[in-house]
Amino acid sequence: MSLTTSPQTRLPDGAGHVLVELRDDIAILTFDRAEKRNAISDALADGLRAFFDAPPKSVRAVVVIGAGGHFSAGLDLGEQSRREPADVMKHSRRWHQLMDTIQFGGLPVVAAMSGSVIGGGLEIAASCHVRVAEPSVRFQLPEGKRGIFVGGGATVRIGRILGPDRMTEMMLTGRVYDAAEGYRLGLAHYLVGEGEGLDKAIALARDIASNASLVNYLVIHSIARIDDMSRSDGLYAESLSAALSQTGPDALEGLRAFLEKRKPNFS
Repeated sequence: MSLTTSPQTRLPDGAGHVLVELRDDIAILTFDRAEKRNAISDALADGLRAFFDAPPKSVRAVVVIGAGGHFSAGLDLGEQSRREPADVMKHSRRWHQLMDTIQFGGLPVVAAMSGSVIGGGLEIAASCHVRVAEPSVRFQLPEGKRGIFVGGGATVRIGRILGPDRMTEMMLTGRVYDAAEGYRLGLAHYLVGEGEGLDKAIALARDIASNASLVNYLVIHSIARIDDMSRSDGLYAESLSAALSQTGPDALEGLRAFLEKRKPNFS
């Protein structure tokens, strides 16, 4: 496949602390607040929202990475002022909407993680579908030690990865997991050498992008929702997903490619 690289551009409209680079059908999003260990400001969150609300039509998979050796140190507490309960709830719900947009926007998202993957940064990573960790990674949910509770979806996404018991311990103690420990627990799917995270993430994104786009969409949407369903409802939803995937032109191309012993060329 040819490699077409576009200059990095910033979204939205020159703000947002998010750089976007297009490489053929892959978009690389870079958190660009290295001086703050890529702490998530409202502007950075708005930049992510702007991309995932309206990604370029040519993009089939996304890689997310942080500049300066850190994925993200979490919510930018320097921006936080005293808020009324209703304001905190609305801010939390905005984070939930953003994480849902990343997870259920329809594009497979691969996180290339290094350094700090903390608090809100871990919540963003958990909303990504595939996670690659370099040896420098440190996973932490320090909110309990700062007098606050998580608000970006950690209890649902991270709690389901770790289980509620381990997440409770992680928040009560402020425990830090390194890359190898996080890998064993499911916080990362791949371990790579230092400085190898982006290349691995791009390779995975390219491989995923070569899948049938409908199947990628169904995998992203159906599996997470089936996990919320009863056994019988989940099996029914699985049958619906199978029916959608096995009756279109991509299914015919997959069968033809198998019989012809070649790689399929999905639309």
